[in-house]
Parts: sequence; structure tokens; C-alpha cells
Amino acid sequence: MNTTSEWVDPDDVPELGKEWFAKATVKEAGKPRVGRPPGSDKERISLRLDKDIVERYRATGSGWQTRMNEALRRSLRRVG
Repeated sequence: MNTTSEWVDPDDVPELGKEWFAKATVKEAGKPRVGRPPGSDKERISLRLDKDIVERYRATGSGWQTRMNEALRRSLRRVG
């Protein structure tokens, strides 16, 4: 695989707009930031669930943990 690229004049580089920055990854000390931002009302816990339940939620795609949280919240409303 050829990893070298042709030299490009820095003056020819397009201007970086809002769309480019919206896709950027925030890094602290050279490492990507992981986890929720400070001040979040979420709590990180360790929880053991049946494998089939986790697999079904994961199969629904991105955001599966949020949907699981919403399902738990709805179940609490029913219980009272």
C-alpha cells in the first residue's frame, strides 16, 4: 500500500468551515475525550443483564443505551 502522497501547496488548502468543525473530535492531552460532559445527570454503573436482552437492544443500532434507559424509566412510571 502506498502511503506517500503528492505535495500540496498549503495556499491551495480549502478554508475549513462550520461543517468541518462540527465533525471534529475533541481531544484532551492528545487523547479523545471519553464519557459524558461534566455536569451530566447520568451515573456510570456496572449492571449484569441477560445476554439476549442486551443483544436485542444493540441490534436496534446507535442509541440503544438511551432507548434502554427510556424503557426503564417507563417501567418505573407504571410501578408508581
